[in-house]
Amino acid sequence: MTDGILGKAATMEIPIHGNGEAGQLPEDDGLEQDLQQVMVSGPNLNETSIVSGGYGGSGDGLIPTGKSCSGAGKEVWVEPQRRLVYLREARVRELGPLGSGRHPSHSATPAGSGDEVARGIAGEKFDIVKKWGINTYKCTKQLLSERFGRGSRTVDLELELQIELLRETKRKYESVLQLGRALTAHLYSLLQTQHALGDAFADLSQKSPELQEEFGYNAETQKLLCKNGETLLGAVNFFVSSINTLVTKTMEDTLMTVKQYEAARLEYDAYRTDLEELSLGPRDAGTRGRLESAQATFQAHRDKYEKLRGDVAIKLKFLEENKIKVMHKQLLLFHNAVSAYFAGNQKQLEQTLQQFNIKLRPPGAEKPSWLEEQ
Repeated sequence: MTDGILGKAATMEIPIHGNGEAGQLPEDDGLEQDLQQVMVSGPNLNETSIVSGGYGGSGDGLIPTGKSCSGAGKEVWVEPQRRLVYLREARVRELGPLGSGRHPSHSATPAGSGDEVARGIAGEKFDIVKKWGINTYKCTKQLLSERFGRGSRTVDLELELQIELLRETKRKYESVLQLGRALTAHLYSLLQTQHALGDAFADLSQKSPELQEEFGYNAETQKLLCKNGETLLGAVNFFVSSINTLVTKTMEDTLMTVKQYEAARLEYDAYRTDLEELSLGPRDAGTRGRLESAQATFQAHRDKYEKLRGDVAIKLKFLEENKIKVMHKQLLLFHNAVSAYFAGNQKQLEQTLQQFNIKLRPPGAEKPSWLEEQ
């Protein structure tokens, strides 16, 4: 039965007429169209023998083909296995070096769009670097001109005086902050020494019956001093923390705005000088366009300079008000705490901490979170 089926498959015929139209068979239309491509682009069947048994097989499957001069074609009988082989060979020749896929031309579109995107990004980066280079060159030229006394600079005398006063105040407050930290370290060392001395006196009072009372008095005195010293240390720590916030955050924020203002002033003077040089030059078509561009750039930097100058003036005003308010409270706290400690007035020392809402942490307690500190 199997031999009969194979025999029928081997004798299946596919008629192809001279006008190139394939006959109607119950097979797939796409398969017949691929066969037509094989007949056109494949090897010449006049010079090829199709053998069903492979190379060196018997001559039963040999199908002679030919083509007349008038263009009329003969019917061709092809085995199904050989037909699939020729279809694969035809598709390989059609695709060429592109690999698999029936439509290789579509793969070129994403690569082209990717190249365009890459060129666009590279162009944008080049423009950014170019603008930065031009701006840096102009600002450096203006800075050197000011240093050597050849160029003019815009000066706001009142604002410059306030900025210089702020820098001097910051240096002095940094010195106070450093001394306050040193005082804190010394107080902590003193407390540790007093605590150890009190423990030693208490131990000796137990082991020396003849000096038990004297050692006991001194042990109690050192413990009291330790307690008052911890209270004073808490007040000094609060004072140092407030000074640190004022110096490293509030003043530093204002000085950052001042730096931006000074950079904007330098750019403003650089483009102002460039505009003045262009205005003194000859007036032709090319120079007129450059002059308009320089005028627009100068106006943009002028607006930026005016805005930052206003910001600096406002921040300096608020900083002065905040500094007076904070330092008034901190200096009063420091004075009352130190006076009460050295006067031995424990009650006044505790009242000072309560007045400024300072809570002492017990020894070994964990540091509160930033939310609790707020």
